[in-house]
Amino acid sequence: MRDLGVGFGYLLKGQRWVARHGRQYRFGLLPGLITLVLYAAALVALAVWGADAVGWATPFADDWPSPWQGLFRGFLTAVLFALGLLLAVLTFTAVTLLVGQPFYESLSERVDADVSSDGAAARSDLPLWRELWISARDSLRVLVRAGVWGVLLFALGFVPFVGQTVVPVIGFFVTGFFLTEELAAVAMQRRGVDLRARLALLRSRKTLVWGFGTPLGLAFLVPFVAVFLMPGAVAGATLLARDLLGEESATETGAPGGRPDPEDVSR
Repeated sequence: MRDLGVGFGYLLKGQRWVARHGRQYRFGLLPGLITLVLYAAALVALAVWGADAVGWATPFADDWPSPWQGLFRGFLTAVLFALGLLLAVLTFTAVTLLVGQPFYESLSERVDADVSSDGAAARSDLPLWRELWISARDSLRVLVRAGVWGVLLFALGFVPFVGQTVVPVIGFFVTGFFLTEELAAVAMQRRGVDLRARLALLRSRKTLVWGFGTPLGLAFLVPFVAVFLMPGAVAGATLLARDLLGEESATETGAPGGRPDPEDVSR
């Protein structure tokens, strides 16, 4: 159970790191803000034209008497919007990381250099387009895995008592696991660790992963919070990745870590 607290500690350390490095934090906000605007526009469009889409998809209900036609199509419109909202929540992190690959890559490298004993950070030799392709491909694979879990938990949700008590808790832990994978992938992909190896590492210390990802997933449920926590989450996931890979950090050996940006100090 100690790992549970260690994982949560990495989450807090990541937020503290970006708080000390204001320039990195401000740059790290940009991808989340861009993704938020795109998702908000998509959801607004869904709210405005969702009813028309449902009407087009259900021509068999054109001749239904009132109020059944309105109730039926209104229900489907609500379901369509709810599914869109759920999809937005599930994919927000992956899309933000994809949009902000250069930003978060730079932030993760800075964290690595800041806490490593020699001030060096692992770097990827792959071109940007290749990194984006790998990131998108792996995110899709993770999303499929998360979707399978989602379907299973949805079905279990109909089991009396268990579905209303145990299943939601399991759902939060599953969300935390996959959220951590997406975030830790920034640092691990730079080290050449592929998806299968990443998942194996995460499974080997699930309580550490849950301690990091589960509270973060709960926080992400609050509107707009994900945008402001993303930079710190990437920083914390980098620290967690170093732990999983057995890399020693300067803060663990007593050396001073977390040095602020010179530009921030000069202000």
